[in-house]
Amino acid sequence: MFKAPRNGAVEAAYAQASQRYAQFGVDTDQALKRLASLAVSIHCWQGDDVTGFEGAGGLSDGGIQVTGNYPGRARNADELRRDLDKAMSLIPGRHRANLHALYAETGGRRVERNALKPEHFSAWIDWAKQRKIGLDFNGTFFSHPKAASGFTLASRDEGIRRFWVEHAIASRNIGLHMGRQLGSPCVTNLWIPDGAKDLPADRKGPREILRRSLDEIFAEKLDRACLLDAVECKLFGIGSESYVVGSHEFYLGYAFAHDLLLCLDAGHFHPTETISDKISSVLTFLDELLLHVSRGVRWDSDHVVILSDDLLAIAQEIVRGDYLSRVHVALDYFDASINRIAAWVIGTRAMLKAMLIALLEPVAMLQELEANGDNTARLALMEECKSLPASAVWDYHCLRQGVPVGPVWIDEVRTYERDELSRRS
Repeated sequence: MFKAPRNGAVEAAYAQASQRYAQFGVDTDQALKRLASLAVSIHCWQGDDVTGFEGAGGLSDGGIQVTGNYPGRARNADELRRDLDKAMSLIPGRHRANLHALYAETGGRRVERNALKPEHFSAWIDWAKQRKIGLDFNGTFFSHPKAASGFTLASRDEGIRRFWVEHAIASRNIGLHMGRQLGSPCVTNLWIPDGAKDLPADRKGPREILRRSLDEIFAEKLDRACLLDAVECKLFGIGSESYVVGSHEFYLGYAFAHDLLLCLDAGHFHPTETISDKISSVLTFLDELLLHVSRGVRWDSDHVVILSDDLLAIAQEIVRGDYLSRVHVALDYFDASINRIAAWVIGTRAMLKAMLIALLEPVAMLQELEANGDNTARLALMEECKSLPASAVWDYHCLRQGVPVGPVWIDEVRTYERDELSRRS
């Protein structure tokens, strides 16, 4: 059992930390106010291993793989929402939930993905309303017979292509309805697995087909106050090692040309290539950006997000560029080898910790040193900042937000596992 620190001790540590940061010109109260305004989009698919409610029983196609068999996977929508509620109760702040189309609730009837309607997500919308949170949405272009060839929107089979165009249009309409109902724009993301395992003879053809499909999908301009469209690129995947139709350059160009959000996934690039450096480049030309924060280990393995150097670099770039209002932060990972509620909590708290550390950085001082050419002092100050008492500020934030301080949340997850998860076969 973990022991929570006394409230008085947390408050005293924060007071000392606040004074320390003030020496660097940083207002910790203001940093916490900005952090509290950040709503991370928490992905529902961590809770059930991307299985969904279509009755397929697991992932297929699309180059997505979930490993592990930890007991307690959510088997239906009620269990999944209960699990999300538990996870959110252990995370400071008010956040969003991110859905995939395969989480539709159709009352036991078979409804094809191109026929999905907002009514199939009414329970999710009611749940979000009660909690006063927003929803985001994703079309699901995998785990379906019509995705078995490895091609969806870029398929040369007109029947297949048309089916997925209709699914993408249906997804936009669902996202629009969610945004209207919840009073918060629904970021509706489009990612497809289309690509080739081995070297293709024609790279041009599928990209021309994909462009035609996207033109049809986004032909109708929808209210951006309710819906924000995003397109997501990838370097490679399982089954698409040699060629991905929707590459970074392809979607970068399409997003610029059609004023869409570009989605950058932290696991979708070369292992030595980080998305933090891309943020300012993209936002020089686009108004807004979607991030899917993940953790790749040697490949796009979607490990649980931790407080790594890569994560800190993403957060620092958002804060240093004053992009907090222009970047939508979503999580995208799935690990079935550990407790799934804990995976949500670990990843989301890590994302928030990274943002706090970035918000506590003396950005103005660092940028002034750089502008004056004093790179020696800039590097020295960056190193000094690493040992400033950010953890004391984080603990105080958790205390004020009414969530467990320190590792005591682990005991709450253990209790939930004993009382709830252990009953699931």
